[in-house]
Amino acid sequence: MDSNDWRVTITLPSPAHASQAHRAFSEHTVEADVRGRLGRDIAVGSGDHQVFLYAGTEVAAREAERVAHDVLGQLGIDAAFELHRWHPIEEEWERPDVAMPHTEAERQAEHQRLEDAETAASLGSGTAQWEARAELPSHREAVALADKLRGEGRPVIRRWKFLVVSANDEDDAKEIAEQIRREVPRGATVRAEASGVRLPFIPF
Repeated sequence: MDSNDWRVTITLPSPAHASQAHRAFSEHTVEADVRGRLGRDIAVGSGDHQVFLYAGTEVAAREAERVAHDVLGQLGIDAAFELHRWHPIEEEWERPDVAMPHTEAERQAEHQRLEDAETAASLGSGTAQWEARAELPSHREAVALADKLRGEGRPVIRRWKFLVVSANDEDDAKEIAEQIRREVPRGATVRAEASGVRLPFIPF
């Protein structure tokens, strides 16, 4: 399966119903039916009360939804259905009617809107939404780098050989991580990632 950008979310009355539906979809019914008519595979996932059907196109997802509705009807199970598609810039599932950016200018504008929203969330909550993390080869090198970053006004938490530098958004975290990579010795591990953890209580 080349992509799974479309998802049908099926919410069931109970975990037992979700397990029963997942077995029915995974064993043969949905996959065989949709594959036979559309030539596409449907990936099946599940949660406590939900089953997810992933497809590469809207047509395949809607067909999987129809077949799943019929299957659950035969089993006498009531369920709620929702259709979403993956938004590559928002990095979350959105309704099909949410417009996707098509031009580079639209993608840049959408990306900037997301960065602005992350920054607003960071400043409004007092919680860094993103962070740059680094593991240095030695304690001495970690202390030296932490002192340097603090001297530049960066909020830094150090735990032995580990550093965490809070960032307001993804771009900020990537910029900090790139700066650290230029300054750390070979053997150091540096990455930018979403945080959501209120500093200074950073688990390692």
